[in-house]
Amino acid sequence: MRLRTLAAMFAGVLCIAAAADPADRLADPAQEARARAIFADVRCLVCQNESIDDSEAELAGDLRKVVREQVKAGRSDAEIKRFLTDRYGEFVLMTPAFSLGNLALWGGPFLVVVLGAGLLLGRLRNRPGEVELSAEDTERVKRLSESDPA
Repeated sequence: MRLRTLAAMFAGVLCIAAAADPADRLADPAQEARARAIFADVRCLVCQNESIDDSEAELAGDLRKVVREQVKAGRSDAEIKRFLTDRYGEFVLMTPAFSLGNLALWGGPFLVVVLGAGLLLGRLRNRPGEVELSAEDTERVKRLSESDPA
């Protein structure tokens, strides 16, 4: 009995979480599933660390409506993402497209570390060895250490 109650409560929570607003959902389940897949890859511009599928912000709701309208109009996923990036910039995508600019942003720190390590090794390799003291300097150090009371 207790297991059934827990299962019913869990199912109720899932139903509440899944049903944002039934009026907003697309009639075609395949289109709705496609829209939900796109929601997961679009960043909420208010929350910035959540997808529009997870966010409760008003702007996220507006973006969900836009994506659903685009899906309903028959646009491809790439066209919808391009529409959003044209309007909001590449930041709107949770997984940005591969580009030379992104490569520089992600690869730049590694390049700096590699260059720094190369410079450090070069400096260590080219430093002069230990220099022997001349007889005069050795005698001077000896005299100073003998006269030192400590």
